[in-house]
Amino acid sequence: MEKILVAMSGGVDSSVAAAVLREQGYELEGVTMKLYDSADPGFENPYTCCSENDIRDAMAVCALLGIPYSVSDFRMDFNKTVIDPFVNEYLEGKTPNPCINCNRYLKFGALLEKAKELGCSAVATGHYARIKRDDGTGKWILLRSLNREKDQSYVLYGLTQDALSMIRFPLGEMSKDSVRAKALEYSLSNASKHDSQDLCFVNKDGYAAFMEKYTGVRLREGNFTDPSGKILGRHKGIGAYTIGQRKGLGISSDSPLYVKEIRPATAEIVLSDEKSLYSGSCTLSQFNWISGEAPDSPVRCTVKTRYTAKETDAVLYPEDPVRVSFDTPQRAVTPGQSLVAYKGEEVLGGGVIVKSL
Repeated sequence: MEKILVAMSGGVDSSVAAAVLREQGYELEGVTMKLYDSADPGFENPYTCCSENDIRDAMAVCALLGIPYSVSDFRMDFNKTVIDPFVNEYLEGKTPNPCINCNRYLKFGALLEKAKELGCSAVATGHYARIKRDDGTGKWILLRSLNREKDQSYVLYGLTQDALSMIRFPLGEMSKDSVRAKALEYSLSNASKHDSQDLCFVNKDGYAAFMEKYTGVRLREGNFTDPSGKILGRHKGIGAYTIGQRKGLGISSDSPLYVKEIRPATAEIVLSDEKSLYSGSCTLSQFNWISGEAPDSPVRCTVKTRYTAKETDAVLYPEDPVRVSFDTPQRAVTPGQSLVAYKGEEVLGGGVIVKSL
């Protein structure tokens, strides 16, 4: 019988994933990854995924299902591979998505190694995505969830063939309503629990406050300028802004102004009109092809330039660096964010935006 390690966040999704696998007859072991101290003074966050309440909820679900449960401490790894890069990139004028690194290095990196130590052949999570194997090529394929509203394939583009061979997504064909219905059917105590927010370590005080508390250093202030270099005012620090931002600038103008460019070397933030935010193409770094191999020729596909962006038609050029040309210019293509490419339901891969053109 296959033994699967289930990542238990204490939420309804991972709990139902465990219950479904248990019902299917797998041998299971539950584990909560302790990533972050959500109760530390100044960093309190009720919506993180590894609080003491979450641990109690996960423990209760595992007790109900009759499976072993433990907590593994990954806090040092989380700081090194998720929080530190997040802070450093913001201070460099970029806008990273830390969930990408968390999935790549922890949930489907360190946790896969933990599974092997425990004699498990696979790791299961409550992600809304699907994995299939191509019978013709023998390659593993990452697919969107059938539930498009909850689809999380965007944050999984960094998965490798080896990782995909060891991952199970029991919720990939389920809707959120059906997951909650299953939770009630299984009499899970967290059936009505709220969903955790994506950025678990930043509380209501916001990104800028978090970075100042985490580093112990105030953000470097500087000038807002227009594209010609004319000074328009002062800003609170480049880490507090992102490309395309309009609100919170504190600048009076006859027409709306948006963040067009962030210049960390001079601590300048360039403001312009919305029209200047649109780009026809961009270059990418750290591109991961899900198949493990780059294609021989350009690929027509659809892409998302950030998690919440609408898909757009594009051509993906497997060059060095990888380049993407949009059929229609895209707004606020932001360095540090990830671009993910799709071919129908299949995730081709993705990379980090370096520069918009």
